[in-house]
Amino acid sequence: MEGTRQAWKTKAGWAAVFLGTLVLGVLLGKGWDRAVLATETYEELKTFTEVLAHVQKHYVEDVKTKDLVYGAIRGMLSTLDPHSAFMPPEVYKEVQVETKGEFGGVGIQIGMKDNRLTVIAPIDGTPAERAGVKAGDFIIKVNDESTKDMTLLDAVQKMRGQKGTKVTLTIQREGVAEPLVFGLVREVIKIESVRFKMLDGNIGYVRLTQFQDQSSKDVANAVRKLREQKMQSLVLDLRNNPGGLLNSAVEVSEQFVGLNRLIVYIKTREGRKDDYVSHNKEQPEDYPVIVLVNEGSASASEIVAGALQDWGRAVVVGVQTFGKGSVQTILPLADGSGLRLTTAKYYTPKGRSIHGVGITPDIVVKGKPSATPPIREKDLDKTLREPGREGAPPHPEGQPESQPAPKPESKDGKKDKEAGKEKDDDDPQLQKAVELLKSWIIFKDLRPVKRDDRVERAM
Repeated sequence: MEGTRQAWKTKAGWAAVFLGTLVLGVLLGKGWDRAVLATETYEELKTFTEVLAHVQKHYVEDVKTKDLVYGAIRGMLSTLDPHSAFMPPEVYKEVQVETKGEFGGVGIQIGMKDNRLTVIAPIDGTPAERAGVKAGDFIIKVNDESTKDMTLLDAVQKMRGQKGTKVTLTIQREGVAEPLVFGLVREVIKIESVRFKMLDGNIGYVRLTQFQDQSSKDVANAVRKLREQKMQSLVLDLRNNPGGLLNSAVEVSEQFVGLNRLIVYIKTREGRKDDYVSHNKEQPEDYPVIVLVNEGSASASEIVAGALQDWGRAVVVGVQTFGKGSVQTILPLADGSGLRLTTAKYYTPKGRSIHGVGITPDIVVKGKPSATPPIREKDLDKTLREPGREGAPPHPEGQPESQPAPKPESKDGKKDKEAGKEKDDDDPQLQKAVELLKSWIIFKDLRPVKRDDRVERAM
């Protein structure tokens, strides 16, 4: 018996040694992998430090190390996709203000096409729009500085500034032989992302220009006020909305689709899946909704349009959206700068990825004709590619340079209302939405006539 116990102890001891060795081998293996990767990284960094040392020692002029490092970081991120970027401290502060406060700007969304700084769209009611800047214009100079090799964030920074200060944009436009020069005066752009009004036939209209911190509350307030005015149906206008905060898009969507419904989900490189589900406990009222979209509707706008479309809560009208299906995370850095990095891709409730494709409207209605072709995600440089889909990239933001300020209203409001009516009449997409909603209400109110009623009427 004692011998059996001793043999068992011996076997157990050897088993423990074997398992310990196995675990140690696994740990060593993982550590070895990390060590190999670290070695490869440091070997590449060695080349970088050699170049840095040569530039500092031999370059014809004195250069600051900080400028060289910042430039190298910009170059590294520019090889990834159009939406990953490095933000120096002053730019990082501007981005934080963009979601909460106000800033001086000229009012354009910009992106890179064929390695050229390109206007995606001027924003309504801003200096750029009033001056005649158009989608598809190439910005070749900001003031006297060439935009060749200028990053999006650098361009945004140069176009922003104090209210009342001037900035000159030199633009190359297709079909125009000579460059066009626009002298623009910056304005304070208050981030009021929601405007609303009542249209004919008890149709409410809510225009959402960008998804900010307060956007969902502003939309809820607008809808509440329209309901007080006996609104029977709604047009939610997301045209030329470049996106914004993901959480804001979820909060806007949940006001229409109801509780515990998937709004959007995102996937990381590792395959981790995060669901964004509605938590609004208030049951949404059942009234017809039309969502207006166009080629300038991007990112968060596409999340809302896709969610309402997938849940059958709204009819989407307009043209194919921008097609930006990627998520950017803002990462603060130790020196006050920031990193905007593409970290995931998003999908609609039915699992649709809109990388480089966008949201397809239920009813296609073209807007007013434009002299230049629209810019979409797939047209931007170094855009992400969807595996298995040839030539397909991810999502849009262009870079919002500023947001639209509400147009001032005259004392009696009469002229502005008349001007607004004329603008609505010249908007084929909005006109179609109104026609559809009027028809919707008429057909909903129709009731089959009972047989007895028909007999009584015949008599």
